Amino acid sequence: MDTAQHWIDGSWRADGARQETVAVYTGAPHASYVSAGAPLAEEAIAVARRSFDRSLWAHQPRLRAQVLLELADAITARRDEIARQIAIENGKILSHCQHETNAAISEARYYAGLARAIFGRVTEIDAGKQSIFAHEPIGVAAIIVPWNAPSTLLLRSLGPALAAGCTVVLKGAHQTSSVNRLYAEALADCPSLPPGVVNVVHGDLEMSQTLCQHHEVDVVSFTGSSATGKAIMAAGAPTLKRLSLELGGKSPALVFDDADPDLAVREITRGIIPHTGQMCTAIGRVLVQDAIWEVFVPKLAAALEAVRAGDPMVADTDMGPLFDAGAVSRYEGNLAAARQRAETVLDGDILDGHPKRNVVTPALFAIGDTTDPLVQEELFAPICMLERVSGEEEAVLSANATRYGLAASVHSQDHARARRVARALKSGTVWINCHNRLFAEAETGGYRESGLGRLHGLEGLSDFMETKHIYAEFGQVPTG
Repeated sequence: MDTAQHWIDGSWRADGARQETVAVYTGAPHASYVSAGAPLAEEAIAVARRSFDRSLWAHQPRLRAQVLLELADAITARRDEIARQIAIENGKILSHCQHETNAAISEARYYAGLARAIFGRVTEIDAGKQSIFAHEPIGVAAIIVPWNAPSTLLLRSLGPALAAGCTVVLKGAHQTSSVNRLYAEALADCPSLPPGVVNVVHGDLEMSQTLCQHHEVDVVSFTGSSATGKAIMAAGAPTLKRLSLELGGKSPALVFDDADPDLAVREITRGIIPHTGQMCTAIGRVLVQDAIWEVFVPKLAAALEAVRAGDPMVADTDMGPLFDAGAVSRYEGNLAAARQRAETVLDGDILDGHPKRNVVTPALFAIGDTTDPLVQEELFAPICMLERVSGEEEAVLSANATRYGLAASVHSQDHARARRVARALKSGTVWINCHNRLFAEAETGGYRESGLGRLHGLEGLSDFMETKHIYAEFGQVPTG
């Protein structure tokens, strides 16, 4: 088994206890990593601080662009192996893992371009009085990456952090240790990357807490649950730390009576099942207008019933397994609750004949109470709630009735209606007649309890930068 080691100040380190990881689908031992705690985290932070304060990294945009292009090339050289390891370690189907890794390469190349396009502005306040507004890197960034998208979610934080001129301490989820190792190797293969600018560590909760609390960390970039995001906010409060948080979601799809039913079914099905629903932008609610309920709901149920669940490495699998025993237990508990409090349209089940009993089927339930926890809470599984609405106003009010606001989709062939509804939804991203279209160029982030800040796009740089005002009074040219 390959062991993921720490990479600090340009050197490999094996500090800590060796821990094993397993393949999600088979449960077989797969890889390992060395796990350390607070002392190693503090050392990595000190290295990143020294690199930020005592090197020219923050003032060399061309060097930063070169490093990101080298990183894109290094990932490309490992692309197939990274995708394969994601599928093994988190259970996402292989084609989606390949797409995710290509997206990470795109992030690196996109932010390489932006590194050389960071401009400020100048204004004359009055005669002989000038203000310069410069964008500067904030300092040391701690990046904490979850297990469900360890490739894209790493690069969409690391890319803007490096483009802005920050130095980084990077901690991936221990469950995806092989992916973390491959990315550390890719960084080590970047000849232009100065030692200490990026440091990769592996560890436990104590390490994560240190990264979130330490006074020398200026910004924490985290993707994960809203509950963990709130804990990070509390940990960072004493130092007033900048936070970039993309958190949970309960994404609604709104289907109106003029929608193309076949297109809507296809897109919504794809939106419910990516990574077995273990994706923050996955569809958790479908709001259907009365006039098409009797036609649309059976079509959607039939499409979900046809989903092929199984081995994520097999080409014709549509949906892989749930991540672990805890996810399976929550799936079973939510199914039981839905059977009691909602109408069963398509029941879910655990499929027999699979090594870990974590291969499940999609489920669909009709519910009328938007205050029910099945509607309000992120289930993180392919369990979707159907809600009947009369028209635009009720659809918008119902869609906005949770504390989440990460993503939504509107399905209508009336372009004016689709735009009108999209504007009224309290969601950071709204797709029209499609779902889950994510790009390096397009900002992603949430309203309310779905997070703080934005990643991807131009605004992705903002969380890693400060604006400095430099003012001077230099008078006027004397006249004779």
